[in-house]
Amino acid sequence: MTDNAMVPLQDESHSWCFRRMGGFDQVVLQAGPDLMSLEHFDQKLWAALSCPTKGLEFDQKTLDFIDADSDGRIRAVEVIAAVKWAGTVLKNPDDLLKEKTELPLSAIDEETEEGKRLLASARQILSSLGKQDASSITAEEVSDAAKAFFDTRFNGDGVITAESADDAATGTVIEDIMKCVGSVEDRSGKPGIDQDLLDRFFAEAEAYSQWWISAESDSENILPLGEATLSAAAGLDAVRDKVEDYFTRSQIAAYDRAAVPVLNPIYSEYEDFAQKVLSWKAEEIASFPLARIEANRPLPLEEELNPAWADAIVDFKTKVVEPILGNVFSLDINEWKKLTDAFTGFQLWQQEKVGQAVEGLGLDRVRQILDGGYRSTITTLIEKDRALEAEADEIISVEKLARYYRHLYTLLRNFVSFHDFYNSGFKAIFQVGTLYLDGRSCDLCVAVEDIAKHSSLAGLARIYIAYCACSRNGGSEKMQIAAAFTDGDAANLTVGRNGVFYDRKGRDWDATIVSIIENPISIRQAFWAPYRRLARMITEQIEKIAASREKQVESKALTGITDMAQKAKNAKGVGQQSFDIAKFAGVFAAFGLAIGAIGTAIASVVTGFLALKLWKMPLALAGLLVVVSGPSMIIAYLKLRMRNLAPMLDANGWAINARALINIPFGNTLTGVAKLPKSSQRSTQQDPFAEKRRPLKILIGVLILIALMFLWEEGHLKLLWDFIVYGF
Repeated sequence: MTDNAMVPLQDESHSWCFRRMGGFDQVVLQAGPDLMSLEHFDQKLWAALSCPTKGLEFDQKTLDFIDADSDGRIRAVEVIAAVKWAGTVLKNPDDLLKEKTELPLSAIDEETEEGKRLLASARQILSSLGKQDASSITAEEVSDAAKAFFDTRFNGDGVITAESADDAATGTVIEDIMKCVGSVEDRSGKPGIDQDLLDRFFAEAEAYSQWWISAESDSENILPLGEATLSAAAGLDAVRDKVEDYFTRSQIAAYDRAAVPVLNPIYSEYEDFAQKVLSWKAEEIASFPLARIEANRPLPLEEELNPAWADAIVDFKTKVVEPILGNVFSLDINEWKKLTDAFTGFQLWQQEKVGQAVEGLGLDRVRQILDGGYRSTITTLIEKDRALEAEADEIISVEKLARYYRHLYTLLRNFVSFHDFYNSGFKAIFQVGTLYLDGRSCDLCVAVEDIAKHSSLAGLARIYIAYCACSRNGGSEKMQIAAAFTDGDAANLTVGRNGVFYDRKGRDWDATIVSIIENPISIRQAFWAPYRRLARMITEQIEKIAASREKQVESKALTGITDMAQKAKNAKGVGQQSFDIAKFAGVFAAFGLAIGAIGTAIASVVTGFLALKLWKMPLALAGLLVVVSGPSMIIAYLKLRMRNLAPMLDANGWAINARALINIPFGNTLTGVAKLPKSSQRSTQQDPFAEKRRPLKILIGVLILIALMFLWEEGHLKLLWDFIVYGF
């Protein structure tokens, strides 16, 4: 895609056919003229404007061909360019709708110059495969021929590898060039160099050689020690700052002798690390001066030196001092200035250094390559390779056409429209497989690289999404998916549950839920949700109370056991405490009042219900259900109508251009709930483990409860209760 690519203008002369699917109008591409007019089709009506080239169930080579700028994304303008090219080299663009594996040679348009070249290349490929009489060609056949061609010394890409050289010496030079200025891959995937890298290397080599010639022409000032100057300069630079520090301190000491104690390390500094295990490389020692500071004291070169710098000073003395000053044992400030002045020209020369890219080869090797005529030799090899560029491009073009012939229309049905997603019998290219879990099969599964990143946007889809970590072959192969649950309920969907994922190739993966985005799944789930929440709340409260009571009982039991012996001794000779009937009656009365309150509440509800006319009773029950479940169902209904595929795909890098809805009927097709086959029969044999039904006992219990509530309402039960408790 070029930087100046523009959205094409609409062409009102072409008549388009639309179909309403997923809540938006989708174009139906039903003939070749539709495809060839895509460049004039309003992109506001496209289902998608871009998508990634990874994570799709689609031929990867076809995606790579369409991705003209190799940025890992397919854009609308690139799709248009691919369709337009394929349509112009075929006799009839209608052939693209056939989606055939084999490309008939007769389908290629010989009337165009490019079509003529493609046909000739296709026939040459078939001939090289021993299929001279074949009337069609496949992408796999072209790919095999291309691989054989690209693995040769020259493959038309303008990149030369070490194996492309005619002799070992040239091959070694190519390897040296790659070490210095890098490499590029040729069509076979091997590292090599092109003309740009070759020119860059020799420009660096020429500059490096000329830089050395300037030093050699003035060696007295620039290279005072000849070839040893570089090593000597390195030895000087290693101690330059410390020597400068030493002489500066000595001069200050001469200026004011009272400063000598301060210029030397103070004893408190020694005390700080005196108890440590010391090393002469320790930073504390290296920070001290090179030698003891005294006024105008020469720098000793062998004795009384800071041990951390002893080796560096010895190297400095050997490489710098002795060649210039002779075998001296100390160095005064004037001698130090003489040494540094001797390397002034060298330092200025170093500041003008060029050709650093080839410096690692050494001057001798660089000049050997420059004088060996290798630039001309390698340039000739690159020109030989480029001479086959047209042939290589034609092979690539034949493969591109064969793949477009088979796959391009499939991409259009999943890009310009979402035909495959909204039609049974098809699967969209973003659907990577089917998840089986909790008695359901989920067909809307997309591959996910980063769950946290994906979930931050996918939540806007209003879809119940379960993220699963999938693995196979003992965990050596791994992937992550986002599975949409669009039917059933969420009662048993929790993190940690396991299932099986089948990819589009039919391979099975172990799948485990690792994260969930909760949203309504169905109206049925919403109806029961309030009751389940109430039951869960009651169960949790009962469990908390039971646990609390259990702890109290355990605590009291332990206390009772330890105190039992003492209580027994205190009770000897003492009569037993009389039974406190009043206290017992009070407790019993309190319990009775609680039961009575509950009974009164139930009785009032039942009495009110029984007071209704018979035809009003179902309405009352229905009204109760509406009051309890109605709000939950309404909210769920509204959210289910808002389910949108776009955020789920946008989170994967798509640019969805439409509001692709997943309504309730369509959602039911994306998630299959376990059902018995229509032709199956259920055995008449009773389940031996089924819970036994006792309708008679239940009926008797209900009648007794009604009778007790009636007696309580009439006051008879209260009189009996008062007589038992209070005796009147």
